[in-house]
Amino acid sequence: MTIPSPQSPQNPASQNPASQSSGSLSSGSQPTGPQSAGQQSAGPRAPRSGGSGGGLARGLQRVTASALGPYQSAVVRIGFAATYLFFLLRELPHRHELYGPDSPWHWDLARQLTEGNRAFSVLMWTDSTVWFEAVYALTLLSAAALMLGWRTRTMSVLFMVGVLSVQNRSIFMGDGGDNVVHLMAIYLVLTRCAQVWSLDARRAARNARRAAEGLPPLRDIVGPVLWVFLGPVLATATLMGGLGGTWWLPTLLWILWLSAVVWWAVDRYAPWSEFRTLLDVLANLTHNATLAVIMAEVCLIYATAGWYKIQGSRWQDGTALYYPLNLDYFTPWPALSDILGASGLMVMVLTYGTVIVQVAFPFTLFNRRVKNVLLVVMICEHAGIALLLGLPFFSMAMIAADAVFLPTAFLVWLGTRATLGRRRLLSRLPGRSRTPGKPGTPTRADGRSADGPARDGHGGTEEPRLQGGGGGHTLVG
Repeated sequence: MTIPSPQSPQNPASQNPASQSSGSLSSGSQPTGPQSAGQQSAGPRAPRSGGSGGGLARGLQRVTASALGPYQSAVVRIGFAATYLFFLLRELPHRHELYGPDSPWHWDLARQLTEGNRAFSVLMWTDSTVWFEAVYALTLLSAAALMLGWRTRTMSVLFMVGVLSVQNRSIFMGDGGDNVVHLMAIYLVLTRCAQVWSLDARRAARNARRAAEGLPPLRDIVGPVLWVFLGPVLATATLMGGLGGTWWLPTLLWILWLSAVVWWAVDRYAPWSEFRTLLDVLANLTHNATLAVIMAEVCLIYATAGWYKIQGSRWQDGTALYYPLNLDYFTPWPALSDILGASGLMVMVLTYGTVIVQVAFPFTLFNRRVKNVLLVVMICEHAGIALLLGLPFFSMAMIAADAVFLPTAFLVWLGTRATLGRRRLLSRLPGRSRTPGKPGTPTRADGRSADGPARDGHGGTEEPRLQGGGGGHTLVG
């Protein structure tokens, strides 16, 4: 819940055309002042310090000076937001029976349960149908905005509130994917997941171009309005005891809200101060620590699932997959399930393969090639679960979680292909020329074509290298 800085450039490299053509895939470097480029290019480089002390210093510099995994965190953001958005849209006709006033798990039972386990749900504030519709719509809109990366800091908090509220209202609905979405909705609040592939990144890049041309940044009104509006809402919920019985949720929400104004003020009035650098360091540490927790969470999910399967007799004799393929609840395509279930060899291979992949995956993280192979196998496995067993949202949630381990080179390639496809699609629209610069092609203020982002020297798109105030969302910015 943070206000993006509309006044100061976040990264001096983005103002320097020479630095923009470097093609670096890292983002969030420390601000070093406008004169740093000239200082770095003059004279020979200092020799690196050897030994374990030098490696430790470089590692510490890396985790404090930048938010690691910008593309991976962006894919996780898009994946989980899309998963819950599509889930809410699919259940839109049945929302009253699942989570609303017509649910078999009616409001009084849900109230007793949340009071007993100290869970948080804004749907427990009142049993009004109008309030339920408002919360459901707000959750749906926040999921869409988070997927697009619009006001990501604020939308991630609203998305977390919506997910916790809906799921804690009727905890017996859904499947195992709900637990993953539940946890990731909390983790996303602490990550800078809008550095790339987001509307926030596009806005920050536009301000950086304006700064390079000597123009003032675009005036931001939406950020302060959201901050001012959500403050009284948070204060009222705290005073009325509507934030659940745990201490961590109100503490987190207040830290996010109060740090927003600190970040905004420092970004506007002291962008090159030491305190601004400290905020960046804290933000990067929070992001990198949370990213490590997400990775550990995924490994824990697969390890526990695999070891529990090993203890089951049906998994030991290789027949476990046969039974869900013959249950009506898990057979959206009965003919396809019958074909697969009729082959004893295929059932045995898939049953043993599932256990082997899940148990082995956490131990392959230190071998890039083996890890990437198993990652492809697991993604295909979840795609098969979505198709054969009719669990699309569980599969989407797990694939989104697996994306945290995808190679950066593959994600950059995928983003480049998506950008080229979008530009070709837009060039076919009426009133747009296929050749940049011809009549009918809109141009930006800098004279370049508006069909898509500029290309860097490696054939990809230039992704903005954002600093704390522009792209991520963390405890401090």
